[in-house]
Amino acid sequence: MSLKRRLHQDRILTAPGVYDGLTAAIAAEAGFEALYLSGAAVAYTRLGRPDIGLTSVTEMADTMALIRDRVDLPVIIDADTGFGNALNAQRTMRLYERAGANALQIEDQTSPKRCGHLADKSLISTEEMAGKIAAMADARASEETLIIARTDAIAVEGFEAAIERAERYVEAGADALFIEAPRSGAELAQVATRFAKRIPLLANMVEGGSTPISSAQDLEAAGFSIVIFPGGIVRALARTAVAYYESLHQHGSNRPFSDRMFDFTGLNGLIGTDKMLETGKRYDGSGD
Repeated sequence: MSLKRRLHQDRILTAPGVYDGLTAAIAAEAGFEALYLSGAAVAYTRLGRPDIGLTSVTEMADTMALIRDRVDLPVIIDADTGFGNALNAQRTMRLYERAGANALQIEDQTSPKRCGHLADKSLISTEEMAGKIAAMADARASEETLIIARTDAIAVEGFEAAIERAERYVEAGADALFIEAPRSGAELAQVATRFAKRIPLLANMVEGGSTPISSAQDLEAAGFSIVIFPGGIVRALARTAVAYYESLHQHGSNRPFSDRMFDFTGLNGLIGTDKMLETGKRYDGSGD
């Protein structure tokens, strides 16, 4: 089933954040129906840097292609600001589509952007953002590739301004809306009341961010169609990595940490090494 068709179902779509082929494969095996390729997660892991607009369009497209080579699930990809003006946004659409993305999320921040839950953001005009959305719609090769329009206006211009911007983005051709960083359950509910019956809505759950963490079930009841947990996997793995390296440095051995990690056989089982080797035998003349 395409992502476009899936979003017309009543069940909310939970898309966990991933940043490479390994996390994508593990998330797929866990039973999720779609994935979210987070620009923040790529910045954290590939660059070891914060989400402040340092990640490039080609780094994101390369990561998307590697994930698509590993899993078949629909992927929503972070397109940041489109990496420039409307023409850059069109190029981003073409690059991401060819890499295998099923939906592109574009936001109305100025470049370089910031994580939606950081302070001191600034916005482009509503007209410029609407133009980017229209340009991306014109550039996409398939109508099945969705455009998710994000506004960061709540923190900059206030809640009502964010709602008005979102209305303009729907008119410009957005397939789904992402109103970033509502500050309360009441604001989440107001977003749903205004838009849920007209267009799919995305909610972003960031641990320690501006929006209260809600469950997928509660967001579904409110009227949201998609919920993403974009950076949770990085925060979980980073905490584990801190503990692992501290233990290795202290003990000079992995033995004290062994109950919290895969051994060689376990990791190979997780990534399907034996199955791949068996498949290879079919082509190299060594198989039955």
